[in-house]
Amino acid sequence: MKKKIRITLYVLGFILLLVTVAGCSFLKLSPQFGAEANGARLEAILKSPNYKYGKFQNPVETNMDIGFKGFVRLFSARIFGNSDDQVPDWEIPVNRIDAKQFNSVQDTATVVTWLGHSAFMVEMDGKRLLLDPMLGDIASPISFMGPKRFSALPITVEELPNIDAVLISHDHYDHLDYGSIKKLNEKTGHFYVALGVGAHLERWGIPAEKITEMDWWQEASFQGLTFAATPSRHFSGRGLTDRMSTLWTSWVILGRKDRIFFSGDSGYFNGFAEIGSKYGPFDITLMECGQYNELWPNIHMMPEQTVQAHLDLKGKLLMPIHWGAFALAMHTWTDPIERVTKEADRLKVPMTTPLIGESVVLGKKAPGKVWWRGEQAMQ
Repeated sequence: MKKKIRITLYVLGFILLLVTVAGCSFLKLSPQFGAEANGARLEAILKSPNYKYGKFQNPVETNMDIGFKGFVRLFSARIFGNSDDQVPDWEIPVNRIDAKQFNSVQDTATVVTWLGHSAFMVEMDGKRLLLDPMLGDIASPISFMGPKRFSALPITVEELPNIDAVLISHDHYDHLDYGSIKKLNEKTGHFYVALGVGAHLERWGIPAEKITEMDWWQEASFQGLTFAATPSRHFSGRGLTDRMSTLWTSWVILGRKDRIFFSGDSGYFNGFAEIGSKYGPFDITLMECGQYNELWPNIHMMPEQTVQAHLDLKGKLLMPIHWGAFALAMHTWTDPIERVTKEADRLKVPMTTPLIGESVVLGKKAPGKVWWRGEQAMQ
């Protein structure tokens, strides 16, 4: 009997070892997981004042532990919860972009075009910028598994014109997409990323000389524009063991006359007021509003906090982002935009709600249809 038990344990141990080796091999051999920083990139990380105890730290104390009860609630919601209202049950409208509209770069006006979720094309002072260009169909490292995009893209990577610079906020899959970056390589002049993220890009074929990594509060000049990497309250990671090994950031984009703030992902914190004091007022703030839950209130803002953060930043026009494309949390797909609209109305904050693929021209009347309520609301 003891011999049988011993043999069974050996077999189970061997199977566990095989699974572990296979999993580690998959992570190492699959390029979509990225790479660890080494050499000069690792030296820059180790010198960062934001890197302590072997990982990057948030600007304020941030508890991300949901606990055992929280895990049970999350698991139950995923398995037994009603997910029907987490995705649209109708074909949401998308403004299909004719690539010809980008033939001449806007120089006299700043144009911000929403590509869905947190992805944007920004035309400013004769330059084309892409922000967090996740233009894949699934926010996952595995092509057949993960959150699927609600609708078709307004434009494909292949259809995009040449891009002067790409700005990446952090390395989560819904912001940094392996397939999109590979396709953008040949048509992009330069990539600006947070510390450590450059290692991912290099593994994917981006030449090191086309990558600039930045720490919080660092600035870079780019052909008349200024990019500033500013703090956010979030985390990073693409695998099982690399959480917080690369930095996460928000971005400030300064042109000749216009100022843009791009939040990336962030929980609410007093850093928004600090950024507003240093770089504001902003002509438009592109603010995360979605994928929140009471189990993780410190790393994603509730919609009401999105409005407050905009005010902290001294923003003029608010645009809610990070919603309307993927179901990454348990709230209904329209909850973010309904709540943020109500709070913006209460505080009399100007807000724009373009269709995916629709442009906002700074200085002109901003789109404001409640398209998420269906055709009747569009009329």
